[in-house]
Amino acid sequence: MLTNGGRIVGVHIAFYSERRVGSKIERFCNLSAWCVLDGYRSHGLRLLKALLDQGGYTFTDLSPSGNVVPLNRRLKFQQIDTAAALVINLPRPRWRSGISIVTDPQSLEGLLDARDLEIYRDHALAPAAHHLAVIKCDRHCYVMFRKDTRKRLRVFASILHVGDRALFAETAHHIYSHLLTQFGIVGTFVEKRFADVHPRFSMPLRSPRPKMFLSNRVSPSEVDYLYSELTCVPW
Repeated sequence: MLTNGGRIVGVHIAFYSERRVGSKIERFCNLSAWCVLDGYRSHGLRLLKALLDQGGYTFTDLSPSGNVVPLNRRLKFQQIDTAAALVINLPRPRWRSGISIVTDPQSLEGLLDARDLEIYRDHALAPAAHHLAVIKCDRHCYVMFRKDTRKRLRVFASILHVGDRALFAETAHHIYSHLLTQFGIVGTFVEKRFADVHPRFSMPLRSPRPKMFLSNRVSPSEVDYLYSELTCVPW
């Protein structure tokens, strides 16, 4: 927080979490909204420096604005590979498929394994996070997504977490159908880190939105989108 004479003139919001990465517990600081009043813009970097001077953290910036991206690069942030496709959601019947989709909170709690259950409970009340599990035979995959607005149309979704990547690939067309029929979502943004297989009616994104991180202990593949503004702030 940046103050002048007791008046707040700038803030840099951050989300903190402790996460298991491999065999270690890693502390994360997710950088979010950064706002400074016009007359104090020259002091704005002090807010960012105060955050980055915290020792022992992996820093993430998952929705940097256009002018922040080059600044982050100068500060040695790395860019995560966010190659993605926009999938057109089409209706698909599930009868006789052996596949079901669960969204009821009590059913989810009884279905998920320890790791995904912890994630679900931590995000169950997060304003931007939506949850479902797809079931096929004795397998299940927990999926977290958010609703997004593009071109002033709030009819899109972005996948934020996939519990079982292989099962997600097998059942994704049913998930996309569910998003269309139950949420009115016509298109889903899916990054390659979540699914290698995309249906016929999908389009690769030419310029996916950047996501960045700064760490000497965590690799890009170990950075996820949980405990961040992506799960907590609808837009």
